[in-house]
Amino acid sequence: MDAGSGEGYGAALLARANESAGSSAAVIGLELDAGAAQHATRNYDRISVVRSNLDALPVATSSIGLLVSLQVVEHLWDLAGFLAQCRRVLDDAGVAVISTPNRLTFSPGLGRGQRPTNPFHVEEFDVDQVRDLLLAAGFSAVRCYGLHHGPRITQWEHQHGSIVDAQIRAALDPQRIDSWIANTLGEFVESVAVSDFDISERALDEAQDLIVIGEVSTIS
Repeated sequence: MDAGSGEGYGAALLARANESAGSSAAVIGLELDAGAAQHATRNYDRISVVRSNLDALPVATSSIGLLVSLQVVEHLWDLAGFLAQCRRVLDDAGVAVISTPNRLTFSPGLGRGQRPTNPFHVEEFDVDQVRDLLLAAGFSAVRCYGLHHGPRITQWEHQHGSIVDAQIRAALDPQRIDSWIANTLGEFVESVAVSDFDISERALDEAQDLIVIGEVSTIS
């Protein structure tokens, strides 16, 4: 299940991975926005999309093996409730994979609980907060990783400044952002690939995004 599946490409990637592994497991995308849910239904035939608010997952208890929720938790008003729902729907060997912007790098100087500059975020987190929230929700073990910019993105930022800040400025006030930077930013963002990032357990406080894996059982 992809909780907060947006336009559907992530859920479609999960379905493709299932097929490559020879698994017949179904992939469900949960998405509240009607336009995004309709787009996903029209464009991806390997997934089932359900319109749903994430404060009460419309899924049976202990019915899900893998739950993914990427760049979603920072938008939620009741994160503890959502994580409790995640724990409820996972089966005895279930795993949750959750990613979120790292507050320490995404919004330097922002304290815990303070309202972010990004108007679409309710709250931003550091790694200890996210780890503690998953443990409080009942996950037996939690592993934490950091997503770091690779050399190509780092080089762009040396020339133009923070790519995150540039995207926020462009979203908040597209008329005022310098046209050259806007064009350069758009072209570069479209070219970004998986190979432009590095995922590791090192320097978590310096990571761009946090990736936290919660396990229901520690038995492998």
